[in-house]
Amino acid sequence: MHPAIESQLLSTRRQLLSSAGTGVGLAALSGLLQADGLAADGADATSLGGLPGLPHISPKVKNIIYLFQNGAPTHVDLFDHKPELERLHGQPIPESFVSGKRFSTMTGDATGKLVLGGIEPFQQHGQSGATVSALMPHTAKIADKLCFVKGMHTDHVNHAPAITFLLTGFQLPGRPSLGAWLNYGLGNQADNLPAFVVMTSLSRGSSCGQIFYDFYWGSGFLPSRFQGVKFRSGGDPVLYLSNPQGVSRQVKRGLLDDLAQLNELKLQRQRDPEIATRIAQYEMGFKMQASVPELTDVSGESKATLDMYGPSVLERGTFAHNCLLARRLVERGTRCVQLMHAGWDQHNSLTTELYNQVRDTDQPSAALVRDLEQRGLLDETLVIWGGEFGRTPFLQGDINNRKRWGRDHHPYAFTIWMAGGGMKPGMSYGATDELGFNVVSDGVHVHDLQATILHQMGIDHTKLTYRFQGRQFRLTDVHGEVVHEILG
Repeated sequence: MHPAIESQLLSTRRQLLSSAGTGVGLAALSGLLQADGLAADGADATSLGGLPGLPHISPKVKNIIYLFQNGAPTHVDLFDHKPELERLHGQPIPESFVSGKRFSTMTGDATGKLVLGGIEPFQQHGQSGATVSALMPHTAKIADKLCFVKGMHTDHVNHAPAITFLLTGFQLPGRPSLGAWLNYGLGNQADNLPAFVVMTSLSRGSSCGQIFYDFYWGSGFLPSRFQGVKFRSGGDPVLYLSNPQGVSRQVKRGLLDDLAQLNELKLQRQRDPEIATRIAQYEMGFKMQASVPELTDVSGESKATLDMYGPSVLERGTFAHNCLLARRLVERGTRCVQLMHAGWDQHNSLTTELYNQVRDTDQPSAALVRDLEQRGLLDETLVIWGGEFGRTPFLQGDINNRKRWGRDHHPYAFTIWMAGGGMKPGMSYGATDELGFNVVSDGVHVHDLQATILHQMGIDHTKLTYRFQGRQFRLTDVHGEVVHEILG
């Protein structure tokens, strides 16, 4: 008996009804798949193209590099100079500042906490007169290229919820990250590299690193092919990049062709977007076997360029090395690069490990901006530097034990900087009060930052949506306003 006929005779009643139901809804499902670029009829299932109708507006930039500093850099020690902190150093913080405020459980009630002045002196730099701590000499030299946003504030007081909120628009895991939204909406610019790449790093000897959760670059409820591809610091940059011993590239090509045909048949039958993801990712993986070794080979970089990024630039897994790779990625068409450097969580190591953090990140961050500018890429690339919140203006620890000084989490005000990407250079936007505690003018909420980033990429944040579980979702939820004042 023919296998197809035998299969039909052996089908259960449940399978028959399920198959019939699929036929009834096929037309509607086909429309949904086409809207997501996943339909097999008349379309390439491996296509990495974006959505129809995007960009919504003329984009100002092509690429984004997010230099995310996990653990929350201390704004009052790096960029937000407050002479009043030095004047009140060692005195109880006025109750008017802390009354009704929520802090981490390590602080609890902040009443009576002592004010802690900046640990290093500040100076004004450049024609803009931006105040930058002596801790950040390389960033200070490019101050006129930067747009400091000093009125940032968020809703969350602990690391994972705050990072998740900033990168996905919601405090709980399960929603698409910024890079995934960009990948989904705009597609890829290169056919041999991912549209969204993530690299992580941690200062050597750090005792306060934060965990890198995969959902920080995940696709949430979007098809998984839009998630970030993580480059590793050891071995192959991407798992299984190398073929097994004895398997040639020609053999691998034939295997993938046969596998793609089988997956296409399954896709035609089930219309599952994850099957299209599998096809696309197998193809991308095959192409990356040729493109990634060339990308990660920095031997062709000039000595001047390598020196600019600092002494650890040739050491894989360092922030400096990742910054150089970020530039090489956007040169080759990767749309979004997310670098995550942990170790900024200085509850009792402000006067020790903060110095390690700025040593490892200050020079490479500034070098990336300068390198992009020298190559004519800064105007089309938006560089963002910052963490999930700030640090408290009051002390965590014993005022008489300087080696154990620290600051707790502070969601009420923090500073980020942005460069290139149509941002106004040499400006500071927003202000905090005399202690750097609360935003007093031109506040920028996390959703406002997200809306502004999407705007620069040509996306109206209210229109990039995805229907899931009966409602339309977007990165900015139901909030967010574009901060036009900082746009050039």
